[in-house]
Amino acid sequence: MTADLDAVLADVGERLGRALSAQRVVPVAGGCINAAWRLCCDGGDVFLKTNDAGSLPMFEAEAEGLAELERAGGLRVPGVLGVGSAGTAAWLALEYVETGRPDIHTEQRLGAGLARQHGQLADRCGWHRDNTIGSTPQLNASAESWPTFFAERRLGFQLDLARDGGWPRPMIDSGRRLQQVVDAFFADDLPEPALLHGDLWGGNWATDTEGAPFVFDPAVYYGHREADIAMTRLFGGFGADFYAAYHERWPQQPGEGVRCELYNLYHVLNHLNLFGAAYQAQAEQMIGRLLAAAGA
Repeated sequence: MTADLDAVLADVGERLGRALSAQRVVPVAGGCINAAWRLCCDGGDVFLKTNDAGSLPMFEAEAEGLAELERAGGLRVPGVLGVGSAGTAAWLALEYVETGRPDIHTEQRLGAGLARQHGQLADRCGWHRDNTIGSTPQLNASAESWPTFFAERRLGFQLDLARDGGWPRPMIDSGRRLQQVVDAFFADDLPEPALLHGDLWGGNWATDTEGAPFVFDPAVYYGHREADIAMTRLFGGFGADFYAAYHERWPQQPGEGVRCELYNLYHVLNHLNLFGAAYQAQAEQMIGRLLAAAGA
């Protein structure tokens, strides 16, 4: 339990105008990064994340990302109740969404909702602030084009981390060659910057008690909508009804299959940097296939 949980509860209670007690706090699953709690409150239960005080910028970025997704009106997200720090701990308070069982329409609603979200566009790729992908910093400063953004802010940054982590030089050098040819994966018309969830794997969506999908734990930015779809294919958790509903609005484009591997390389490199050698061979094989596809 967070050492300063009482201080956090007092701070959260003051922000929400409720008296909170540690006697009504239940630990819940919240991923491998943060501690998570269900606060049982008369005015509606609260989902609380806590971490050390240095995590406040991460929580602030998550809160802004959830608000950005909510404004898009595509998919339900937990409402943001507050974010702050108390003592040695940072906290993020969200609406507690009771989970239920999916019905025959849930995945169709998920695909259609994501398609609506991807209809929210920006003039430039990136976002107004950096955030995190897992516990890794995610750089969102815009670049002159989407291929440049992806090559520098996504692949380049992960390759820098891999280099600093002592991963094999041949893999890093191959990754650098791939950075130089990212343009080869795009036709003349570059993709519009669409609002992305950014970390859309099967563990970051669930079903409420009405059978409606909702998403959480985003790593928001504006980029190629295929990047979200690519991640749905990386670890599973999305069915045929999801893809059918999504592609009804955004049909698959030539080259999407190879771009899927390009976009998922970012996440595989991130897993290599976070979790170690189990992802090394996968990253090397992906880089090799992508270089071959680019004729490099």
